[in-house]
Amino acid sequence: MASPKTRKGTARTRQHRFVIVTGLSGSGKSHAIRALEDLGYFCVDNLPALLIPTMADLVAREEAGIEKVAIVVDVREGGFLREFPGIYRRLRTNHGILPMLIFLEASHSALVRRFSETRRPHPLAKDRSVTEGIREERAKMSMIRRMADLIVDTSSLTVHELRDSLVHLTRDSAQRAEMVVNLVSFGYKHGLPVDADLVFDVRCLPNPHFVETLRQLTGRDKKVVRYMRRQPLTLRFITRLTTFLKFALPQYVREGKSYLTVAVGCTGGQHRSVMVVESLKAELASVSGVRMRVKHRDS
Repeated sequence: MASPKTRKGTARTRQHRFVIVTGLSGSGKSHAIRALEDLGYFCVDNLPALLIPTMADLVAREEAGIEKVAIVVDVREGGFLREFPGIYRRLRTNHGILPMLIFLEASHSALVRRFSETRRPHPLAKDRSVTEGIREERAKMSMIRRMADLIVDTSSLTVHELRDSLVHLTRDSAQRAEMVVNLVSFGYKHGLPVDADLVFDVRCLPNPHFVETLRQLTGRDKKVVRYMRRQPLTLRFITRLTTFLKFALPQYVREGKSYLTVAVGCTGGQHRSVMVVESLKAELASVSGVRMRVKHRDS
């Protein structure tokens, strides 16, 4: 995040955090605003778009005594899609605030499941199917998504994981947040992780599945690890992948990316991908500016 701007000919103006949470219906905005409230933000849900500049001007005043604000805006408010892009561009010229636009999204299947669980209608499909509403909203929100400073896919996040991500994503710029690196093992037969930024295929490595005594184990078991580490190809693969990631991750940090998902896949997601992910976690622990989180999706 850039350092605070100064007005020409005047002293440096203190900037207050001004977080705007938007995104797709059902993507977790309500959970996000509650998490930000727990982090000490003054929160407003469903604020009309035309009132955003007024709120920003109030926050910018020192006498208001408001250190940081988070608001939720979305398609529930009629003028949002029309008014918001211009409003957010103008917010960036307000020297009293430090705006951040967070866009939450999720896969189509995850959104359908969430609406089914809550039995609530989609705000754009009161008299139509949820699927139609989701598709319409995704298309209408595409321009605002492109404006976002941060995009968070909540498809596979629990409420606690979402809160943990927001803790790191919304830190003050003076305390630069670590980039969260989500190392995910998966099985290709169960489909690609929808939120993957980088995907690596380890199906070329020797498969413990064909060793009878290892078939029911996973890549976290010592017997499987020993078997795979005895294979020269496995060690060469891990060494070269580690070298690449040790080079690439600092570049993502320097670019300002806050969240990166690295997915490693094998056939079933039980042996090879799990072992490689665990190895990467250990090998990449020394990379500065990143925090590792491991998830074995199919094991």
